[in-house]
Amino acid sequence: MTAPSTIVFAPDSFKGSAMAGQAASAMARGWASVRPTDNLVLKPMADGGEGTLDAFETAVPGSTRMPLRVTGPDDRPVDVSWLLLADGTGVVELASTSGLTLLGELRADDAHSHGFGQAIVAALDFGVRRLVLAIGGSSSTDGGAGVLDELGARFLDAAGRPVRAGNRGLRDLAVAEFHTLRPLPPDGVEVLCDVTNPLLGASGAAAVYGPQKGAVTAEAVNLLDGGLATFARVVGRDALRARRDADPTHPGAGAAGGVGFGLLVWGARLVPGSTGVAEMSGLPAAIASCDAVVTGEGSFDSQSAAGKAVSAVLAAAAPNATRVSLIAGRISAPTEQFADAVSLSLLAGSAQKAQAEVGHWLEAAGATLAGRF
Repeated sequence: MTAPSTIVFAPDSFKGSAMAGQAASAMARGWASVRPTDNLVLKPMADGGEGTLDAFETAVPGSTRMPLRVTGPDDRPVDVSWLLLADGTGVVELASTSGLTLLGELRADDAHSHGFGQAIVAALDFGVRRLVLAIGGSSSTDGGAGVLDELGARFLDAAGRPVRAGNRGLRDLAVAEFHTLRPLPPDGVEVLCDVTNPLLGASGAAAVYGPQKGAVTAEAVNLLDGGLATFARVVGRDALRARRDADPTHPGAGAAGGVGFGLLVWGARLVPGSTGVAEMSGLPAAIASCDAVVTGEGSFDSQSAAGKAVSAVLAAAAPNATRVSLIAGRISAPTEQFADAVSLSLLAGSAQKAQAEVGHWLEAAGATLAGRF
C-alpha cells in the first residue's frame, strides 16, 4: 500500500470560471478520488484583487466575516463584508466595496473609493490591531481621495467647499487637510498591491488603467491624469505641512486608480500581493511540512512569473525543493519549473468545454496528477 502523503493545493482563481477556494476544493476532490488516504491541505491564493477575501477565509482558520453596507462606486448601496482573522487582523477588499464589477456602466470621471474607506473605518471601529488591504480591481481614478475622506481628511475647493467625489472633483482641489485623519491601527497597515505603476504619466494610473474604466480617448485619459496631478500637487504640499509622505513616484502609487498613493499618505506600507497572501495564509509553513504542492491559474503565460500567485507558490517551495505541479486553463509558456502540468483545455478538448464545466475538469486534472504522482 502506498504511504499517505501530504499535498497542499494553492491555486489562484480561474478568472471568470472559479474562485481560488472553489478551484482548490475541486482539485482536492479529484486527487482524493485516486489517493483517498492522502492528507489534503487547502491554501487558495490571490494577488490582492477580487477573491482575496475568499482566499483568506478558506486558508486562515478562525476567520470571521463581518457584514456591513457601504456606498458603492456609483453611489448605490452595496452589501459587503470585511474579514476578521483570529489574531485581530482585519482584511478589507477594494474589489468588493469599490470595484469595477459594481458599476452599472463605466464612469471614469466620478466613480470613487468611498465604500472601500467605509469598510476600513468599520474595521478600525471594531478595534482591529492590524489592517491588510487588498486593492486590485478598482473602478475609480480618484487617487484614494474617497478613502482618505472617509478616514477623516478634508479636500476643499478655493471657496472652502468639499470637492465632488471621483476624479472630476480633484480638478477643483485647492486645500487638503489632514489634522483629523485617523491614526493607523497599533500594528500598522499593509496594502496588497500587484502593480508597481507610479501615480502620474505614461505608466501612471490614468494612462494604463483609465481605458478599462471608461476613458477611451486620449483626451479623457489626459483629463484623468490632470485631476491626479492636481491632487498630487495639493496633497504633496499640505501633507508635507502635516509631516506625511506623499510621493507620487513611489512604486505602486498608481495602483487602483491612485488608491495606492492615498494609502501611502495615510502611512500604509505597500507589499507584493501574492507574496503577502502566501505569508498571511501560512503557505510557507504548510509547504515546509508537505510532500507536494499543486498550484494553478486560468492562463499560465509569460506574465505568470512576474508576481502572480503561481510565482509566489514556486518561491515558497524553493527552500525545501518541494515538488510543485501546475493546473491551468491554458498553458502557453514553458513549464520546466514544475514536476508535472495539466492543461484543462487539452484535457477537455477545447477551452470552451473547459470553461463550461470548470469544476468537473479541475477534478479531472487533480485525479490526473494524483495518478501520476
